[in-house]
Amino acid sequence: MDRAMQSLRSALVVFGLLTLITGVAYPAVVTGIVQLAFPAQAAGTLVRAGDGEVRGSRLLAQGFEDPAYFWPRPSAVSYNAAGSGGSNLGPRSAALRERTEEAVAALRASAPVPAELVTTSGSGLDPHLSPEAARFQAPRIAAARGIPAERVLALIEEHTESRQLGFLGDPRVNVLDLNLALGALR
Repeated sequence: MDRAMQSLRSALVVFGLLTLITGVAYPAVVTGIVQLAFPAQAAGTLVRAGDGEVRGSRLLAQGFEDPAYFWPRPSAVSYNAAGSGGSNLGPRSAALRERTEEAVAALRASAPVPAELVTTSGSGLDPHLSPEAARFQAPRIAAARGIPAERVLALIEEHTESRQLGFLGDPRVNVLDLNLALGALR
């Protein structure tokens, strides 16, 4: 019995020590290093207004319904970052087909509707659109704001992020950045 208690005590000491090292010390050191090396990213890449008020995050989509602003991709999680995820609806799903047809009908114009404006992303929180999807929305935004469509198109070009690493990834536009730029137009 004495040997069993000694083994149990040793196991508990090792368990406690490893918990402190891997559950407290290591995460604290890594968090500290990341906050020093990448402060904006560690803080969630928050976008603040001139008065310091947080307007959103560059990494998470948020819903915009006003016709005077760019709309992001639809979200299967109502833009709630606490429960990110896709809809898990397959290509033969009647619910997916119905939702997509409703979205296409709402966006119907003379040009084909970009798929990303009627389908959700895997996380439901994708903050980017392709430049084509942003340009598709330009006539609606120009009409709602009473400005020339060319001004909206120029704003899209100004905010188009080029390919990452020069050759990987596609050009994209951050919807929040674009909407903040629209809001700054007077």
